[in-house]
Amino acid sequence: MDIFSIFTLLGGLATFLFGMNVMGEGLEKRSGDKLKSILEHLTSSPLKGLLLGAAVTAVIQSSSATTVMVVGFVNSGIMKLSQSIGVIMGANIGTTMTAWLISLTGIEGDSFLLQLLKPSSFAPVLAFIGIIMIMFAKRDNAKHTGSVLVGFGILMTGMELMSGAVKPLADNPDFANILLLFSNPILGILTGALLTAIIQSSSASVGILQALSVTGGITYSNAVPIILGQNIGTTVTAIISSIGTNKNARRTAVVHLCFNIIGALVFMLLFYGIHAIVGLSFFNNSINAAGIAAVHTIFNVTSTVVLFPFNKALEKLAYYIIKEDPGTGTQEKTSLLDERLLPTPSIAIARAKGVTDHMAEIARDSLLAAMSLVDNYSEEIALKIREDEKIVDNYEDKLGTYGTCFINVRLLMSEPMFVLLVLMTTFPSYKAPAISE
Repeated sequence: MDIFSIFTLLGGLATFLFGMNVMGEGLEKRSGDKLKSILEHLTSSPLKGLLLGAAVTAVIQSSSATTVMVVGFVNSGIMKLSQSIGVIMGANIGTTMTAWLISLTGIEGDSFLLQLLKPSSFAPVLAFIGIIMIMFAKRDNAKHTGSVLVGFGILMTGMELMSGAVKPLADNPDFANILLLFSNPILGILTGALLTAIIQSSSASVGILQALSVTGGITYSNAVPIILGQNIGTTVTAIISSIGTNKNARRTAVVHLCFNIIGALVFMLLFYGIHAIVGLSFFNNSINAAGIAAVHTIFNVTSTVVLFPFNKALEKLAYYIIKEDPGTGTQEKTSLLDERLLPTPSIAIARAKGVTDHMAEIARDSLLAAMSLVDNYSEEIALKIREDEKIVDNYEDKLGTYGTCFINVRLLMSEPMFVLLVLMTTFPSYKAPAISE
């Protein structure tokens, strides 16, 4: 493998990651708002949450995006911690869809049908159709669909570049010696976790492993620990997202981490235990892209099946790790105006309306209380009015900041339009003034 192969590998990796990012953003824009609204309203039971988490993640192709979304929902009070656990488990299953798509690069055969199924055949056509849609379509949904197609085409092109660049390593003894190190489960898990934590995408890191599998030097015994580590490493995104949130939101990130760590331990015990007792014939066999996708799926499904009945125990573990402050009880103030919800305007505006309604109620009660003091003064009531005034001022500041963030995120509204939107959302009976000629 010469210096030019390394350049090709780096370029292929950059192309692959860029394509995955473009495809993910296109998918989220194409159907993100609808899926997030569904996720918000239909998580009444853990099983529903699991199915919805799997469905949403399979569509937007990112378990990290789903878990970050869930952290935001819990932080803003839209979703309870207990509801989030099922969604997180489902997200781990849904993210396996990407690995199966990438495994199409390993299709071999000379028949017309097999050639047609190879990404190198249809990905360029999809990318061409996508760029036509982006350039000439007038509807946003069509443009977003075009972004998905272009992203998929770029992703598959990057995968082909990476696979082609690493093929010479198949006959390289030094590369074979390096792979032998990953036969140590602990080292394999740490490597997979570190790689995924750096690029913050288990789908991308699994894709890189699939590209390396074309060398024929990666065995099942090498791949399994790395895949387990990749699932642990993907929790970093949710942990980073939970910084600065309330305790329940941080507990959601902890549940995600604990679920993957416990799942990895259980799967390791099963995998190596079965091999030690009866012996697995494929243990030292070379693994291909489809085999990696299969292991990834089996691991996540097994973890979910084993741990799903213990979702209450995971919740208690999260409470044990992140304890309540003495004297605060369980009634921690919820951060209703969470900036993580801004990319979903319908939900963000609904939360802003809820806070505005609550602020109006406090202001109304304070005004009535102040009027009652004219005839019957009470120092206790006067103190309460002053405290409520501070609360209203705080709400006003937060709503103003939230409104500014909303404008910056959407980049589509002028200040008068935002004011008009807030008025019409907060007061349904409000009618915009007629514009005189």
